[in-house]
Amino acid sequence: MYAPVIEKPLTFKEFLAWDDGSGRDFELRDGFPMPIVDPNAKHEDVADDLCILLSNHCKELNLPYVPKRQKQVMTGLNPDTGREESRRTDIVVFAKEEWERMRQSSSSAAAYIPPPLVIEVVSTNWKDDYEDKFNEYEALGISEYWVVDFAGLGGIRYIGKLKQPTITIYQLVDEEYQPQQFRGDDQIQSSILQNLNFTANQVFAAGQ
Repeated sequence: MYAPVIEKPLTFKEFLAWDDGSGRDFELRDGFPMPIVDPNAKHEDVADDLCILLSNHCKELNLPYVPKRQKQVMTGLNPDTGREESRRTDIVVFAKEEWERMRQSSSSAAAYIPPPLVIEVVSTNWKDDYEDKFNEYEALGISEYWVVDFAGLGGIRYIGKLKQPTITIYQLVDEEYQPQQFRGDDQIQSSILQNLNFTANQVFAAGQ
């Protein structure tokens, strides 16, 4: 995988202002930009449609949240080197107050502080979502983390032996994520976004 030549580690703020001119998307890993694989069209459709559903819901109920696509989340420091790291998420649900603060700033829109909710749509590299990002978001103290597995790609220990499309919502309880799963016509329930009125199948529809 191509990795750009960087002479010294970047801070998260420096990374947000950095551009190698390739048009590719990157995450900050151990202080260095690392390219990420572009998702397929179904993945993008599911994430786009879900973000629209959540945005409309927040506006209709006047909830203090702002869902946005493909934003960087600062995940803290690499424990071995102390260098800053980030993840480029599929959907970030910002607190409205934080989003308004960023609107008054010329800095890049990103999650500089832990957002209330992060959503990842599963691709073939499902271990990133169920393991690596799970651990990072839990350690960061993000209150709720959704894994939207619209193609049932996750390992058996995560979605069961009868693999099927599954949304796993992890809620932070006593600093540990506790899972609840939704499939088929199950209505999605969130501790952050109250009174959601759509089902798992409605989320999966764009990926079928």
